[in-house]
Amino acid sequence: MTTAAPVVAFADVGLADVPTVGGKGASLGELRRAGIQVPDGFVVTTAAFRSAVEALDPGTGLSGLDPADADAVGTACAELRSRVAAAPLPAGLADAVTAAYGRLCDDAGNARLPVAVRSSATSEDSAEASFAGLQDTYLWIRGADEVLASVRRCWASLYSVESVTYRLRRGIPETDLAMAVVVQRMVDARSSGVMFTRSPLTGDRSVIAIDASWGLGSAVVSGDVTPDSFVVSKVTGEITKRTVATKSRWHQPDPGGSGVVETDVPGQLRDVPSISDEEIAALVAVARRIEAHYGVPQDIEWAVSRSAPAGENVYLLQSRPETVWAEKDRAKVATPTARPFDHVINLLGGNRPTSEG
Repeated sequence: MTTAAPVVAFADVGLADVPTVGGKGASLGELRRAGIQVPDGFVVTTAAFRSAVEALDPGTGLSGLDPADADAVGTACAELRSRVAAAPLPAGLADAVTAAYGRLCDDAGNARLPVAVRSSATSEDSAEASFAGLQDTYLWIRGADEVLASVRRCWASLYSVESVTYRLRRGIPETDLAMAVVVQRMVDARSSGVMFTRSPLTGDRSVIAIDASWGLGSAVVSGDVTPDSFVVSKVTGEITKRTVATKSRWHQPDPGGSGVVETDVPGQLRDVPSISDEEIAALVAVARRIEAHYGVPQDIEWAVSRSAPAGENVYLLQSRPETVWAEKDRAKVATPTARPFDHVINLLGGNRPTSEG
């Protein structure tokens, strides 16, 4: 792959290309190479970001800010976001993005194919630091002009208050940062959600935990709905816990054009499972493949298409290393103890005796 290329297809990238396509873009390419069913798309590279944004010198002054000074951080971020979002794309870059979007449209036979436009920062989605949710995502975007505007808004979100504060608190240098942008074909999602290849509540690595709801997964990720939840044994495939929630709201494509609207779920769907046992089994099978491929527990976004045939309707939208329990595991290893044997007790999840006899 030519690192200076402004746009690259998913098929041409993998994990080694994080500096060029960011964590999200690299993961999508890697999943595709591993034979996982991923909606097709392309990445606007970090080279494109630098050519379009570096002249604005967006990182100047951020590194000296105090993350506790909310007013100063907010003022600096508002100015930067406005400048980056308003800056027009260089003509050559705009042409390259428009052409790549056109190819997706041609492949789908839809001149205004809906796509997701998602940030892909070079330091995100690692096991050590996850930027999930800190940069912007735009769903159900239609038309080349809207795609170009969404790319600029994704770049600008690198300078949101939440993202800048996160970097300041963790000591992540602005000079190490760049933003790629993923443009990915939307799935016409009947149901969507997230799954973890270890329990997010207990850290148990023998189970897969699935959250699911009707419509687009943004309702689950944003917390706008209480999802159905399922816990499945990796060993037997048995559903060991099943909770069907009342799902009163869902996210759907805006019928008037681009974007997403939140509306009421039809009454007949509210209290029934949003995915079938067969779809749960398909999700578990692909989750096991992804975890085996990466070698560490994963946090996965998925969707079930309403139009694809059964058995071919489960799509993976993103996979990243699970971070909460991974961080706790590292803390267990790193924390000094009074006695060497205590490391063994801690790793096994036991408690040190309160008295010695």
